[in-house]
Amino acid sequence: MPELSRTQVVVYGAIAVALLLVGARAIRAEGGSESTSFAASSGAGSGGGFSLSGQASDVIVDVTGAVARPGVYRLPVGSRVEDAIRRAGGPSAGAMLEAVNRAARLADGQQVVVPERGPGGAFATAGGEEGPVSLGTATAEQLDTIDGIGPVTAADIIEFRDQHGGLASVDQLDQISGIGPATMESLRAGLQP
Repeated sequence: MPELSRTQVVVYGAIAVALLLVGARAIRAEGGSESTSFAASSGAGSGGGFSLSGQASDVIVDVTGAVARPGVYRLPVGSRVEDAIRRAGGPSAGAMLEAVNRAARLADGQQVVVPERGPGGAFATAGGEEGPVSLGTATAEQLDTIDGIGPVTAADIIEFRDQHGGLASVDQLDQISGIGPATMESLRAGLQP
């Protein structure tokens, strides 16, 4: 076997690296094809695609309250509350959509509660009782009604929620300035993720 010159070794090495990169990209693309999207069959006309696999590009949310099909749904990361409501069949006739921040980004494990109009237009849960306020969808006015949260803290919670793509747990509130352990304990009964 003849000896290779330094230039030939460099050229063959570059070709080998290029082939490895092309092969790795092909393998990654092949693995990604298992998470093909579909919209028509299960999106119920939502226009958005949903991943079939449970990869890190998905969030799982619980949609409850005044929607056509309450349940647990998988949506792509970056989806909004509006997408989750649409995925759950849309709002029911008595839904109080103005009480929900439909533009908020979803967080994995979040519960989206669409309140139902109660007597006189007051908000109530799907069961007709007033329930805990959902951190993922609450407005500043709703948060302000909870003991221990004033207008400034309510605005801070919404800002934190928007910056972090939602809140998956009530425990995340302790990262907000002004909410300490004592306040956290008093808030747990009135809040849900």
